[in-house]
Amino acid sequence: MFTETANKIFQEVIDTYHIIDDPYQSFTNVYNKESHLLEHLLYRKCWIDTVQWHYEDIIRDPNIDPVAALVLKRKIDASNQDRTDMVEYIDSYFLEKYKDVTVQENARINTESPAWGVDRLSILALKVYHMNEEATREDADDAHRAACEKKLNILLEQRVDLSTAIQQLLDDISSGAKYMKVYKQMKMYNDDELNPVLRNQK
Repeated sequence: MFTETANKIFQEVIDTYHIIDDPYQSFTNVYNKESHLLEHLLYRKCWIDTVQWHYEDIIRDPNIDPVAALVLKRKIDASNQDRTDMVEYIDSYFLEKYKDVTVQENARINTESPAWGVDRLSILALKVYHMNEEATREDADDAHRAACEKKLNILLEQRVDLSTAIQQLLDDISSGAKYMKVYKQMKMYNDDELNPVLRNQK
């Protein structure tokens, strides 16, 4: 099933990242774009999320140099754009895959596209990984580990539910019971013409 593949790849990405555990490390996609396009997109998507997770940790350092914080904020902005672009690439994959499906007369549309569900599943994989770290931290006290273990169990349950929901959505789309419509994000703050601050810099 798709979600089994996605969760496996997300775990692979997170484990690979933490070998070096540095958001500035080089990136290599282990899946060939030509022969394994979906896996390629999922791997890239989770890598972006993993790097940004650690950017977000760093920028919350109360002693961070303001100049360094601004540089990092720009990296986070760029990462957010990359993240959105990857979601749209994944949705484009599904649109192409299901383009010849005959949509049932009473077919319904979902509140979010499959790839935005995948986006949440990727972030959830990171939450599970890092909450497990906290639940097993040897330098933390028993109360901390117990509290994190409780949260971890909820996250694991949430991952099962979200994986099931995404798979059901894709199954419904493939059978014509639901149909996809994808709206581009149309972000305005990165656009020189749509952000008045950037436009006035010209």
